[in-house]
Amino acid sequence: MTDIAAPAPRTTADGYHAMVRQKRLYGGLVMVIFVALMASGFRLAEDRNAGGFLNGILHVFDFPSEVLSEAWHNRATIPAFMAANFGSLIETINIAAVSTLIGTLFGAVFAVLTTRGLARWPMLVPILRRMMDAARAVPEIVVALVLIYVMGGGPVPAVIAIALHSSGALGKLFSEAAENADLKPVEGLNSVGASWLQSIWLGVLPQVAPNWLSYALLRFEINIRASAILGFVGSGGIGYSLKLAMQWGQGKYDQVVAIFILLFAAIVLFDQLSSIARNRLVKGATS
Repeated sequence: MTDIAAPAPRTTADGYHAMVRQKRLYGGLVMVIFVALMASGFRLAEDRNAGGFLNGILHVFDFPSEVLSEAWHNRATIPAFMAANFGSLIETINIAAVSTLIGTLFGAVFAVLTTRGLARWPMLVPILRRMMDAARAVPEIVVALVLIYVMGGGPVPAVIAIALHSSGALGKLFSEAAENADLKPVEGLNSVGASWLQSIWLGVLPQVAPNWLSYALLRFEINIRASAILGFVGSGGIGYSLKLAMQWGQGKYDQVVAIFILLFAAIVLFDQLSSIARNRLVKGATS
């Protein structure tokens, strides 16, 4: 009678390799499904499109080359157009600054009212969090279009729209930073009879202030771009001047390039300044 050899026990390495093969199989299947969906979606969009994507992509640089060629031909007028539109750039920066300030204040209020362990009214935390979600979910341009219909064109609709979105975004970031704060100072202040506001002001704010300021500066960079984009829908600023110049078409392309240069230079400048300020704040907080 022959003995039947028992199967060798499965080692840890065999189990690991089997798990890796299984993950690769699942990953490959997901990739195949993703590529199939992308291909079918592209085919459907191509059929419904007024023009052909593959034919039109060959002409994607026609308009930029036309703009640049006309601007180069009239390059002597670009500095004058940059000076003429400098006031619109200042208006765009003012819109971003005011909306960032308002959004930062409301975001701070949302943060201290929705932070776990610090909330004054815990029952309101889910409601306030959903309010912040709603403020982040609605794009600024949608809010601006509604406000322009009600209030008319100008910088005020842009300020309200950007500030609303900023309050939701900053409120979430501020709340996450506050949740990582050490609560021992708050407990010490409470033990000596400090009020809730005093505990937040003296026990939490000194810990989170560098991160909050860093987030606010980053949001200011984003809001400069947002305020320029909202100018296309009539919210004022340099975006509105750019819209008017582009509507005129040929003959105004030198002005379009001048506005683009002015806006690009301003965004790069504030990006660099805010990046330096954020780095100093973060390094100062961790050192």
